[in-house]
Amino acid sequence: MSATQTTAPVRPARRTALALARTAEPHTALRRFLALDAVVTGVNGLAYLAASGPLGRLLGVGSATLLGLGAFLTVYAAGVGLLAGRTRPAALPVRAVIEANAVWAVLSCVALALWLSPTLVGEAWTVAQALVVAGFAALQQTALKARDN
Repeated sequence: MSATQTTAPVRPARRTALALARTAEPHTALRRFLALDAVVTGVNGLAYLAASGPLGRLLGVGSATLLGLGAFLTVYAAGVGLLAGRTRPAALPVRAVIEANAVWAVLSCVALALWLSPTLVGEAWTVAQALVVAGFAALQQTALKARDN
């Protein structure tokens, strides 16, 4: 960069997100956060599919519920993975992923409070996965904003 060029100040949230993604390029950070989301969600979905009985007993959730969630999460993860594989993911589908993640996090907590009666391990798992998914949404939103600025 020449002495006459200037750069815009980097906001702390953007700097943190880029550091977590181990890149200075916002589009690369966005793709990495989407890919991480896809991997974590996919592994979770496959675990629900493969071990719905034992996990259901551990978490205090019906195995049929886990099978349905597992199928949904696996398909969702595949879609997020395809989006992450694009050189420059379009903003609209990225926003859809961010919003879906935010809704998932909120509904997980609402379900825990109003509908579910899980074991203590199930309660902890529900809150932990809601926090992870909310974290994905926040990182993806920060990277999308940085990329589009």
